[in-house]
Amino acid sequence: MAGVTGDHYFTAEPSTPAQPREVQFTVAGRDYALASSAGVFSATRLDPGTAVLLRKAELPGPATTGALLDLGCGFGPITGVLATVAPAATVWAVDVNERARELTASNAARLGVGDQVRVAAPDEVPADLEFAQLWSNPPIRVGKDELHQLLRRWLPRLAPDGVAWLVVARHLGGDSLQRWLVEQGWQVERHASQKGFRVLRITR
Repeated sequence: MAGVTGDHYFTAEPSTPAQPREVQFTVAGRDYALASSAGVFSATRLDPGTAVLLRKAELPGPATTGALLDLGCGFGPITGVLATVAPAATVWAVDVNERARELTASNAARLGVGDQVRVAAPDEVPADLEFAQLWSNPPIRVGKDELHQLLRRWLPRLAPDGVAWLVVARHLGGDSLQRWLVEQGWQVERHASQKGFRVLRITR
């Protein structure tokens, strides 16, 4: 595949030259134009899975409060949408990729929601913080074991009445992931399917 280097979007410090660019998309009737760069997930466009997630899941509303988690935030499209539609909430944007975190912080400021957004590496999130909602287009390509470890780490951080929204491509194991989550004791509903993606709604 042309242009691929040793970096992945889950590389902590990408060595790929930055190559700034802009990604434009529309969610819930609002237009977004966010800065992106090489070396982060889906650098040139809104990822199709993320687009399905933001279109099909139940976005929080103005009355939503508490902490929301964008797990694997990339350059921050989910963070930007959540902070915009839920101005009373705090959005934690978490990613191992330093460049992704920098872009998310910049994009939050660009959208005027910088005061709502907390950008952090995974180990920087307070251990006692519970999340009202968790949103993620999880990094399937890290491998099944690492993906399971990631979800075991973060799903238990949901508040007792919290909800998690995940999008997973069917051909990358969306249905088997749903079965695994049920085996772990979670309530999992296949909320929507579109363009080969499953949108999963997860509760306790």
